Amino acid sequence: MKVSIIKYNGGNIQSVIFALNRIGIEPIVTDNADELMTSDKIIFPGVGEASTCLKSLQNANLDLLIPKLTQPVLGICVGLQLLCKHSEEGNTKGLGVFDVNVKQFVSNNLKIPQMGWNTIFNLQNPLFEGISNESYMYYVHSFAAEIGKETVATTNYGIDYSAALQKNNFYAVQFHTEKSSKLGSKILENFIKI
Repeated sequence: MKVSIIKYNGGNIQSVIFALNRIGIEPIVTDNADELMTSDKIIFPGVGEASTCLKSLQNANLDLLIPKLTQPVLGICVGLQLLCKHSEEGNTKGLGVFDVNVKQFVSNNLKIPQMGWNTIFNLQNPLFEGISNESYMYYVHSFAAEIGKETVATTNYGIDYSAALQKNNFYAVQFHTEKSSKLGSKILENFIKI
């Protein structure tokens, strides 16, 4: 099986490689359109500021390619946010795969960014097979996707927001699977099996 990680200025790629290695996958890291289109599975990770990450995708024409991919794609953190319609971070127009917007957290006496472990609930997807409701995942973010018809898991941090989204062949999680211990590995394994 050919598993590719999208190469762009989105950070955290090495952690994703290590996480995939732990479940027996040796991924390739590429920004080559032909390599990506012939991959069986694609991981779209991201750490950083949305508009800067989008510019990096645009420089490689990946912003045009990603929405046209037909194999299973998993967005992680900023990967999820860039797959949405719009992000308030840098007033960024997203790739529009998911019909939701990304909003900045309002403090309400909560520490921002949300950093650390938080629960996921309302799990409604094969991505979460073997994962219990209220399981803990690891988060680091200041912006979150609204709840919408494509929401397949929820988290609460002052407000309910999308912990995971799914539409057709596109899956995405706001938390970091690669930093979420055994349960994060289980989610990656479930994605590989899809």
